[in-house]
Amino acid sequence: QILATFETKDAMGANFINSCLEQFSKTFKENYDDPSDVEIIMSILSNYVPNCLVKAEVSCKINELKDESIKDPKKFAKNFIRAVKIAHIDKYRAVTHNKGIMNGIDSVIIATGNDFRAIESAAHAYASNNGTYKSLTKASIKNNIFKFSIEIPLSLGTIGGLTKLHPLANLSLKLLGEPSSKELMKITAVAGLAQNFAAIKSLITTGIQHGHMKMHLINILNLLNASDREK
Repeated sequence: QILATFETKDAMGANFINSCLEQFSKTFKENYDDPSDVEIIMSILSNYVPNCLVKAEVSCKINELKDESIKDPKKFAKNFIRAVKIAHIDKYRAVTHNKGIMNGIDSVIIATGNDFRAIESAAHAYASNNGTYKSLTKASIKNNIFKFSIEIPLSLGTIGGLTKLHPLANLSLKLLGEPSSKELMKITAVAGLAQNFAAIKSLITTGIQHGHMKMHLINILNLLNASDREK
């Protein structure tokens, strides 16, 4: 196997990379006295991009962790860290934990015309890069400061593909302020971190169904053609 790496700048670069790799195959054959001595099995990019890591982090004093569902900030912070630790040691929890992260990340990926299946595959591969599938986020308390972070491989494009051709993808990029690919990667990582925070916060306070059923109630009422007064 020969592994080549590419700096794709603001393009995701799949078609360019695959074209280059297929040219490598032709070049190998052309440089042998007898091309039949060389058999190329395949030439294809990998969506695993462990050298293209994005890290997002948020921190605050523990006593700033307050709202109507958080009565005891200190207890909340400790339980939050426990919840993240569970996702580091229990595969059953880790899968759903990371699925929640991808809820936020995939939304940005799809809105901007990028390939969410490629990003999903890379993220889950990275989550198991030490042989055990685990959480993509980390949480800690040090010197009374609560810290929450994510590290994830992301390779996104803001030019090429559907990013400029699809009107909604184009609009999404305009709404985001026409970011470069690196800026879009940061935005995407933060969306995943925010989504994970919201999910864990619900789990350790009101319970996940409190928010989920509110959302589904509207769907059911719409399905039943309920009037505004009935809603």
